[in-house]
Amino acid sequence: MMALNGQKKTVSNPIIPYVGTIFGGLAPGQLIKIHGTVPDDADRFQVDLQCGSSITPRADVAFHFNPRFKRSGCIVCNTLERERWGWEEITYEMPFQKGKSFEIIIMVLKNKFQVTVNKKHLLLYNHRISLERIDTLGIYGKVQIKTIDFVPDGEMPDGSQFTVPYVKKLDTGLHPGCTITVKGEVNKNPKSFTINLKPSDSKDIALHLNPRVKNKVFIRNSYLHDSWGEEEKEIANFPFSPGIYFELIIFCDAHEFKVAVNGVHTLEYKHRFKQLEKINIVEIIGDIQLLDVRSW
Repeated sequence: MMALNGQKKTVSNPIIPYVGTIFGGLAPGQLIKIHGTVPDDADRFQVDLQCGSSITPRADVAFHFNPRFKRSGCIVCNTLERERWGWEEITYEMPFQKGKSFEIIIMVLKNKFQVTVNKKHLLLYNHRISLERIDTLGIYGKVQIKTIDFVPDGEMPDGSQFTVPYVKKLDTGLHPGCTITVKGEVNKNPKSFTINLKPSDSKDIALHLNPRVKNKVFIRNSYLHDSWGEEEKEIANFPFSPGIYFELIIFCDAHEFKVAVNGVHTLEYKHRFKQLEKINIVEIIGDIQLLDVRSW
């Protein structure tokens, strides 16, 4: 079947209902990617992360993810323990459409699951059953599945050596081709956070990234010659939500910075501070728990 020994495992065109063993279990940092289509006559389907595959008594379900299409639709999440359901967590945002294909990504985190649908953050679900007990994936109901990918994503940074406010001097200044990655978790009740790239020999800020999570506005700017320039705010989708884990990548091009969040290109920002080689400080402040910062 499939093993998680450091390489991706794929199940193609499974027959529904599908019940499959997750060999090696689940660990923080792993992803489960599910590509499929909602049939035109769908009323509901579900993706269950189960503790075994017993039918009588029914195996515990650590995470029950259940899109329902009646009326305007909703997604019900829950946990089944000793054949009894707990309290429902209901999401009224409905990214699934009848007759349309979808991509579900379930990211396994230390204390919760983070679900993205069609590259957009959908919901968080705190673990009620320990991860170690989950060994089976079940998919049931009216849905067609093309592929299920189990992606081992390596170690989750624990962030023990990172605190906010964070200031780090890079070994060398930036140049086209440089990449800076910031991994973190947005606080549960956030206003905003800021990532600044700046030179060490002046008060200038070459790139000021300021996602205001409360208002869902993503400000970009530069502070040059003692004053702020014109703010840039345009964005297709605001990528941050309270409590989510994120990986933000800043790629330095010859003419602009490109920024991606959780694998999705989010924005570009034309260089206003042109002496890239002088940009050698990363500064991070605000309402996040910082887990990792790297540059190469």
